[in-house]
Amino acid sequence: MAFTGTVAPGVTGFSIVRLAKTRACCSGLSSAGLGSLKTGFLSTVFSVPLMEQSKMASLGKFRVMAGPETEVELVNAKSNIMDTGVLELWREASAVCFDVDSTVCEDEGIDELAAFCGAGEAVAAWTARAMGGSVPFEVALAARLDLFKPSASDLTKLLASKPPRLSPGIKDLVNKLHSKGKHVYLVSGGFRQMIEPAAELLGISKERIYANTLLFDENGIFAGFDPEEPTSRSGGKAKVIEKIKAEFGYKTLVMIGDGATDLEARRPGGADMFICYGGVAVRPRVVEGSDVFITTFTDLINAL
Repeated sequence: MAFTGTVAPGVTGFSIVRLAKTRACCSGLSSAGLGSLKTGFLSTVFSVPLMEQSKMASLGKFRVMAGPETEVELVNAKSNIMDTGVLELWREASAVCFDVDSTVCEDEGIDELAAFCGAGEAVAAWTARAMGGSVPFEVALAARLDLFKPSASDLTKLLASKPPRLSPGIKDLVNKLHSKGKHVYLVSGGFRQMIEPAAELLGISKERIYANTLLFDENGIFAGFDPEEPTSRSGGKAKVIEKIKAEFGYKTLVMIGDGATDLEARRPGGADMFICYGGVAVRPRVVEGSDVFITTFTDLINAL
């Protein structure tokens, strides 16, 4: 199978979604500049490094070759972090908000908890729908939890047996942001009890975590989640960011994440720029709505 398309100058690369095989090539690019095929939760990503940008622009076209049984879908990224306007916005940001699941951490917390409780496959299917934006987040959250109803004991045992798996480069990025005096927040539809250990590893205070809270009765039996948390519903992350900006007077705030609820934060009064992170999972609708698409945090570190 071959796919030919036009590449505009400044495009970071493209994603090959639902790629069944791990062999692909882009004509005209050196083998050293091909980047790498990275298998994510639901997708495979082919990313062209920044050093090959000028070559792609001069070629004007790309050609993707894959096996005959491969289903290929291309999603063009929006901007390169090194583009002048984007770079200035990134550098002047006084606050950066990160999603946690599939961004700061390599897994989805609710999926890990569900798998621990024996309901991993069913819950993972719901997660994919929720992150892609095909169902309201609050509906998906309630439906997933109802499938396995975790106890306080389940949560404690999981946290003891599986420490957070931080995404490559995230600790270095957060450290550099802190060194430059920028405030870092975790804004997540995941659960505070599972996020706090990751925040501790990153040196982020609990006061800068906005997330959902699992509720249990006096016997440790599952009692739902706190519906008062804004991140428990669609549009909640946007409201959190609006609150943060209004309370602390941040002139420029950047949101980084992988899901539809992260993209929602990019609106007037909310995030000034949305960077879609595709190092774990690539969701085409989210990529297309982003200002910048990345598959590694290295470019963000180097651009500061």
